[in-house]
Amino acid sequence: MKTITVEEALKGNPYPGRGIILGKAKGGKNAVAVYFIMGRSENSRNRIFLEDGDDIMIKPFDESKVEDSSLIVYYPMRAQNYELIVTNGDQTDTIYNFMLEGESFADALKTREFEPDAPNYTPRISGLMELNEELTYKLSILKCGNPERQKCYRFFYNYEAVSGIGHLIHTYITDGNPLPTYEGEPKEIEISGTLTEFADRVWNSLDVENRISLVAKAIDLENGQVKTYIINKNIQQ
Repeated sequence: MKTITVEEALKGNPYPGRGIILGKAKGGKNAVAVYFIMGRSENSRNRIFLEDGDDIMIKPFDESKVEDSSLIVYYPMRAQNYELIVTNGDQTDTIYNFMLEGESFADALKTREFEPDAPNYTPRISGLMELNEELTYKLSILKCGNPERQKCYRFFYNYEAVSGIGHLIHTYITDGNPLPTYEGEPKEIEISGTLTEFADRVWNSLDVENRISLVAKAIDLENGQVKTYIINKNIQQ
């Protein structure tokens, strides 16, 4: 698979939706995780990311404007021992709870399916970083493979980390009505620069009108130190 830049992966696309990037920064010192959200409706755009201990949560920016919180308020990132869970929905908690019981990432996602937001049937994308001696990570997408019968197709991808390389998956191919579901394998992208520099590149590659929030984490693979960087369109930086 050809390695591309994050700009090549995202720039010029009006609506990739929600996206996850997992990988290892150039130099091999840090594991990197990025999650971004976009929005077209007022309800979807009314969101911010906040730190909650070691976790990241999504909250409404203006509580008075909330129409339906069921699919927009969740924990996109949760840490558990030497693992980091990243998802685009409340399946974060499903994975977290299954792993507490000694079950696997795949076991948890076999109990979930795409979101019930017809006609889009937004796929659930999920990732897991395993911060062992050799960094490994997983990505998954649960999508509606048969809209007429609403059958769920589940795809899983496992990676051994390579310095300077990450993988990106997002929910939609581009804008549309209904929104077209992501197709194919996660994209292999280059990860370089500081955490802030890389996160800014991702943010600046997203459509200015539709981008909402982004969170990036770098985890030092030697000492476990974590750096977090958040961008919220609704809050002046």
